[in-house]
Amino acid sequence: MNELEYIDGKVYANVYQKDVLAIINPETGAVESRINLVGIYEHTSAYDNELNGIAYDQANKRLFVTGKLWNTLYEIKAIEK
Repeated sequence: MNELEYIDGKVYANVYQKDVLAIINPETGAVESRINLVGIYEHTSAYDNELNGIAYDQANKRLFVTGKLWNTLYEIKAIEK
């Protein structure tokens, strides 16, 4: 896990070398859910192409992600399955 962000009582972390965010209960350390971002970005590099940035706009309840060598910042919305 890297790039941690505390959002509404949960810790959001990207899973290293995967396009997945883990949502973690900070009291127990348990991963309560995941956000699958596979396919959000077409990787053009053989290395350093993973998800590596999480930002939260608390005032407007907006979640953003980007990657190490990505040239784009994405606003995402989690939808329960």
